Amino acid sequence: MSRIGKQAIVIPKGLDVSLEGTKLIFKNTKIQKELETHNRVEISLNDGVLLFGLKESQGLKAKAFWGTYRALANNIVIGLTNGFTKQLEINGVGYKASVKGNVLELSLGYSHPINYDIPNGIEITLDKNILTLKGVDKQQIGQVASEIRSFRSPEPYKGKGIKYVDEVIIRKAGKTAKK
Repeated sequence: MSRIGKQAIVIPKGLDVSLEGTKLIFKNTKIQKELETHNRVEISLNDGVLLFGLKESQGLKAKAFWGTYRALANNIVIGLTNGFTKQLEINGVGYKASVKGNVLELSLGYSHPINYDIPNGIEITLDKNILTLKGVDKQQIGQVASEIRSFRSPEPYKGKGIKYVDEVIIRKAGKTAKK
């Protein structure tokens, strides 16, 4: 049985949750998010508590969807109340970034600057060599951070490149001269 699926989600104040058929709709003052369950799980919404249950007609597939939909709904609730952040660190001589309007401009040692269009719903701030990504969608934040990191992944000899702040780069020893 799913341990995650059994847990109840307590809806905080200021967040409205409604159930329309098989679709959960989450609203705060500015943003509305939807989660379509495709009738794969039982949903009950009582007094600010959201519970997910097994759908008997689905059989073994229901167990797989049970914890997944609960986790997706919990991520929406956390995103609409607190938001999600990821931080990237730029390391290397001459490597720099700047935010110009809705474009992130990166100079990463190539012959040309890299211009990355910032998607809607993502806010990027820059403090020296630390990029901070903020947004309400956990999946979108992770995807954007991964795309930015892929422009210059950290290399193992000097550690140059773009890495997550909490990421540890295992360094390799360089060449040794023969004597």
